[in-house]
This record gives sequence, C-alpha cells and structure tokens, in this order.
Amino acid sequence: MHNNDDNIGRSRMLPPLPERMRPQDLDDYVGQRHLIGKGCILRNMIETGNLSSFILWGPPGVGKTTLSRIVAKSLNREFFTLSAVSAGVKDVRDVIDRARSNSIFSDGQSPILFIDEIHRFNKAQQDALLGAVEDGTIILIGATTENPSFEVITPLLSRCQVFVLRSLLKEDLQVLLDRALKEDELLKHRDIKVKETDALFRYSAGDARKLLNIIEIVTSSFTSGSSLVIDNKTVTSCLQENTAIYDKGGEMHYDVISAFIKSVRGSDPNAAVYYLARMLDGGEDPLFIARRLCILAAEDVGLANPNALLLANSCFQIVHTIGMPEARIPLAELTIYLASSAKSNSAYKAINEAMAMAKETQMASVPLYLRNAPTKLMEELGYADGYKYAHDYPGHFADLEFMPAELVGHKFYEPDDNRHEEAFRSRLEALWPKYYK
Repeated sequence: MHNNDDNIGRSRMLPPLPERMRPQDLDDYVGQRHLIGKGCILRNMIETGNLSSFILWGPPGVGKTTLSRIVAKSLNREFFTLSAVSAGVKDVRDVIDRARSNSIFSDGQSPILFIDEIHRFNKAQQDALLGAVEDGTIILIGATTENPSFEVITPLLSRCQVFVLRSLLKEDLQVLLDRALKEDELLKHRDIKVKETDALFRYSAGDARKLLNIIEIVTSSFTSGSSLVIDNKTVTSCLQENTAIYDKGGEMHYDVISAFIKSVRGSDPNAAVYYLARMLDGGEDPLFIARRLCILAAEDVGLANPNALLLANSCFQIVHTIGMPEARIPLAELTIYLASSAKSNSAYKAINEAMAMAKETQMASVPLYLRNAPTKLMEELGYADGYKYAHDYPGHFADLEFMPAELVGHKFYEPDDNRHEEAFRSRLEALWPKYYK
C-alpha cells in the first residue's frame, strides 16, 4: 500500500467522511424505520409539528445527533446544542435565557436544545432544565448511550418521551457503503470495487460513523489513481495499522477494557492507568469504568484489602456527581490504588463454589436448632431446641454445627496468603480446628 500526498492533502481540506455523508432529511436517513417510517411516531411528530421533548437512547453511531438536526431543520426550529462532557449549569442557563429572549421573534415556536450524552449531566445540571422543559421555553432532545431510567432524574424523565434507537442492520450498512462510494465527492471518482464486506461490517458493529471512518481509512491507504479492491484482508490489515482507533461497541473496546482489568489484577499501576487514559480519550463512559473498578475491588482485591470496595463505591458516587473531565482524577487514584493493593480472590471463589453447591442441594434441610420457633407447635416439634447463643459463651463462640447434615465439614472459604486473611486464618484455626488446620 502506498499513500498519495496529493490525495491526502485534498482529503484534509474536507470534513471527515461521516460528516460529508451526514443526511440532511428523513428520506436520506438510514435505519430506525420503527421511528421514522411512514406512520411511525417520530415521523408523525415531525409531520404534524406537534413536537414534545424526548430522549434518544441507543448505541454510538446510530444517528442520534443526525436525527435531532433533521427534526430541527424539518420544523424550521432554532437549534441549540450542548455536550454534557463540557457544559455546566451556567451553560444550560445561558441557552435557556437566549431561548426566552428570542421567543418574541419565533412565532411561538420553541427552540430545540440538543444535549449530547445527557447521561453525563449531574443532578444539578438536569435540575436546571426542568422549568424550561415544563413551560415549553425549550424542546429538549437528549441523546444517551445509557439507560435513561438509571441516568436521568425522574422529574426530567417524566417530561420526556424515550425513543430507543437500534444498531444498524447489515442491509443498512450496505446502503451507507453504496451511497458513500457513489455519492461522496472524493470516493465517487475513484475505481473502488467491494469484493467482501464481512470484516467491514463486523468491525463497524452496527455503527454508521464507524463504518464510514473505516471506509475512509481503507481508501486513504491507497493512491487515488490506483484501483482498490475492498475485501476482508484489506480491511483487517488497514485497521491493524491504525491501532489508535478505540470503538466503544466493537473489538477494540473489549481489547482495551480487558487489558485494563488484567493490568489492575496483575498489580501493574502504570499499565492500568495507561489503559484508563486510552478509554477516557476514546470517549468511554466514566461510569462504565467506575463499575468495572467496583467489580475489581470485590473480585480481585477482595479480603486482602477490604477497604478497597468502600473506596470503589465512593469513587463511583464521586464520578456520578462531578462528571468529566474532573472524574478522570478519582478514577486514576482508584485505579492506581487497586493495582498497587494486595490481591485475593478467596471470596470470589467461595461464593462461586457455594452457589454451585446450592444448586445441587436445594432440598438440604436446615438443622432444627437453627430454625425459628414462632409458634408453640414449632417448639413442640423441636424448632430452635439446642441452639446456642454465641454471646453467652467465652470468646462469643459456641461450638455448633451450622451446615445441613449432608454438608458438615465442607469448606467454601480458604484464606489467602496476605496480611488481612492471615488474621482470619488464625482465628478460624482457633475456632474450628476440626476444619482449619
């Protein structure tokens, strides 16, 4: 493969391919026929002009931003846009004030405020929208990749309809591919033949923007004067040479998050914080990362450092409250802390083994002396008879068997070799010498 400087220079003068191919009206919009097909809810809303606030929920690259712009253009509405990544409460209030001041010139047509990644807005930012949405000062269109039920406050959610957007189907991707090669001002002049699409569509993962980015990468890797055959080998080779691509829905996403998890588990804080940076730079949702760190704290650090789980939970709450870009700092602190901590998966192994055993022994009887006896009949049947109240005995311990009869002596928990669990082991050996020796 050979790069052509003239071709590259010309390309740089133009917007990226996804932007060049962005549809301008509903007829050019690809996918989401359940919303914008003839007679469907969103198309009816546009055609009647009876527009209300709504939230578009779907994976990246399915057309949330594009659809919002088309709605505004179709209805000739003023269009404001904010990114939840960078906007604060002041930015929200400024837009609302502008909308109110412009209302006298708008013939009663409320402007549209589009908020990208609205799930990253904290409560205060979302609260600032409520009054303007309720009184119709603005029509809110929010875009989110996360379940709005969890990420959007109830008062705001109750004032919005939620429309679910789906990943694009292969036939949708095929339409986009054909259109790009036939209509794009650069590509339509080139001799490009498509032999195979399996790799192209697989790496795109139902994401229109990703598909067009891949097409641009592949086509720009060859001279403009030469013929190009797009096949699985060509696509794979080009993407391997462009390792900086981070896609939230495809293979690279899973590769990076896997490397992140394994770096923390492997006690390498440097690699862990590097992969953290890769994810954040690629636009990964910080709450997704915070959730993974909570799992790591429980599964991999575990009882070797019980405080880790408390810190992970605190980090999750902090990230949810402050959002990006500041959230990168507590995420980095926790990542480094967990990577540098002693490791134990003893609790993880214990619960997995116990759950497997529980499935096999659902009918195992709880010993009578461990059962409650709320009625006289139960007392007469021996319920609670023989139970020893631990606090009545030296060391707050009574030698009593708690397992069902068929599981007596079975150990699920085995302390690992670390400072915290060594103390557990010493205590268990003293209390249960018949099981821990």
